[in-house]
Amino acid sequence: MENKIPEYRKKFNLSQDKLAEILGVSRQTIISIEKGRYNPSLPLAMLIAELFKTNVENIFSLDKDDINK
Repeated sequence: MENKIPEYRKKFNLSQDKLAEILGVSRQTIISIEKGRYNPSLPLAMLIAELFKTNVENIFSLDKDDINK
């Protein structure tokens, strides 16, 4: 799954540490999501979208390969 978390983080002037703290997850979780190694749960994805004042679809998008998994 591709995501635009780094772009939104920069737009909102948030470090990975601060974003992790706000969301109640580890910095490693944020790093893994940003690098596409971990897909967040739906509740976490919705919290991220709410924090960035947008919808989930603007932050996360599926690769064609993700659909076939």
